[in-house]
Amino acid sequence: MSSTTPEDEAAPGRFVVGIDLGTTNSALAYVDTLELDERATGAAIRTLDVPQVTAPGTLEPRPLLPSFLYLATAEELASGGFALPWGAPPEGRVAGALAAKRAAEAPDRVVSSAKSWLCNERIDRTAPLLPWIPDAGVVPDTAAPEVPRVSPLAASTAYLAHLRDAWNAALAGDDPALRLERQDIYLTVPASFDAVARELTVRAASDAGFTRVHLLEEPQAALYAWVHGAGEAWREDLQVGDVLLVCDVGGGTTDFSVVLVDEDEGRLALRRVAVGDHLLLGGDNMDLALAFAVRERLARDGKRIDAWQFRGLVLACREAKERLLGDDPPDSVPLSILGRGKKLIGGTLRAELRREEVDALLLDGFLPVVDAAARAATAAESGLSELGLPFAADAAITRHLATFLSAHRAVASAEGKDAPAADDGLIHPTALLFNGGVMQARAMQRRVADVLGAWARAAHVAEPRILPGSDLTHAVARGAAYFGIARRGRGVRIRGGTARSYYVGIASAMPAVPGQPPPVKALCVVPFGVEEGTELAVPGAEFGLLIGQQARFRFFASSTRGEDPVGLVLDEWDTEELEELAPLTARLDGSASGRVPVRLSAHVTEIGTLELWFVAREGGERWKLEFTVRGTGSAS
Repeated sequence: MSSTTPEDEAAPGRFVVGIDLGTTNSALAYVDTLELDERATGAAIRTLDVPQVTAPGTLEPRPLLPSFLYLATAEELASGGFALPWGAPPEGRVAGALAAKRAAEAPDRVVSSAKSWLCNERIDRTAPLLPWIPDAGVVPDTAAPEVPRVSPLAASTAYLAHLRDAWNAALAGDDPALRLERQDIYLTVPASFDAVARELTVRAASDAGFTRVHLLEEPQAALYAWVHGAGEAWREDLQVGDVLLVCDVGGGTTDFSVVLVDEDEGRLALRRVAVGDHLLLGGDNMDLALAFAVRERLARDGKRIDAWQFRGLVLACREAKERLLGDDPPDSVPLSILGRGKKLIGGTLRAELRREEVDALLLDGFLPVVDAAARAATAAESGLSELGLPFAADAAITRHLATFLSAHRAVASAEGKDAPAADDGLIHPTALLFNGGVMQARAMQRRVADVLGAWARAAHVAEPRILPGSDLTHAVARGAAYFGIARRGRGVRIRGGTARSYYVGIASAMPAVPGQPPPVKALCVVPFGVEEGTELAVPGAEFGLLIGQQARFRFFASSTRGEDPVGLVLDEWDTEELEELAPLTARLDGSASGRVPVRLSAHVTEIGTLELWFVAREGGERWKLEFTVRGTGSAS
């Protein structure tokens, strides 16, 4: 949770750069501060066309960099067909369009959804375990032994490094001051990323050479992009008392955020008051659902496909889905499932995906019409499972939305005195902003708006209005760049701070009882909404810190206990209120050993990560618990 890339103390860079490190696509937007006028709304935010290999020997600039990594063979690299303007791909890792294409042809050599793996606490996210080829939910069929593997962290670093090299080739020239590593980088993460996942993202940026990095939540970035696009007119579209729901459904995650429109010294201000829990639910799930449907149809015709072919089918369904949900879609899209090996053993299978099939599976399956009392289903934890991605148990996004709006009603009501009142226990937004690749489809937007509208009518409150949208393809990157200039005092700031409250586990002092471990209390060290750059002294009693021995630290987080102050101790809690994070182990060494009386302090860094400090009662000795990717800690 501590920063692995301390912010450069030098003068700010000339460019402010926003990077959307996406599950499916990544994008870069930037502002040249030499062109800034007195109004940030007048700032020109440009996007970078990213050169990438689209076929062996073919190099093209594209507005997006697909977040796929192809692990090329030695023969392919020797041919020179993957060369980039800045040289050969390092370690044979080819990012971008060619990798996305090869995902359907050679899935055992293509890494995808690295961002989803990056927040998977069940695995060691620095271990080389990708590509991961699940056998359609049965038995894992991992990549062949001769195929190199990469970690989720390394894959994320590779995408950032490709963007770095593309920028330097296009804009830096021979001037080292203009290199991307020297600019102010605003890197986006899902609002639902916990502290460890954020730290991993910062480390990926550090490994790519960036030293001036700040984190920004994607829903906030989308709202910043909307504010920039609307100019001063945003103050006409939103009024004091409005409750804005940002619905962000991307390739791998679903995020909900609630932002209140408030008044600050006579001017409109935006304040985020609620953030949803981490939902590994998005476009990846939809692609899988379509692939299952096609596979079942093929099986009825006597055609079977193996795990390798199924992975290719999933990627083919992704491309077909984007066409069928786009504007002016065709009636159907043909699909090709390749045989295995150079000789296409088993031949190429052909199928198709129809528009009505996509509507039925995706709209009714993932966005069903439900009433306000619906709640997301949870599945009992299995005693034994694959180490794959921990997808949400319930695929219905609308049920998750009802759960979110219910769980956060108390927080929003306390913060927003003018929020619409209803007796159904939900927050009823007055405005709606969409973000994420999935929500580019107008059919998806209409369904969410229709469901929210039905809930509002049943509660006798106004239906939410959809804010006029912008290009969702680059909204997050553009919004991150706008946030960068807002930090320099040249734009509108959304007040929000930390998206969760954080707690450290404190073992109770009690006599030993056979079979009963000492109960654990939860001490709030970082309340909800603490702004970046804030240091908090945790009030209350001293605690005994174990020095000179390996120790285990437990941490918890909550997105619903927004009123807990720093220093509050919880003796018991509902598991739905507090989520336990991956425990950390560390050996903290000092001048003494055993139990040392300490007080605690927390630091929310300028880049958006967290640090926990222990200060000894005598001598002022200090220890910082650093969260690392393997779930272990160290002192500094």
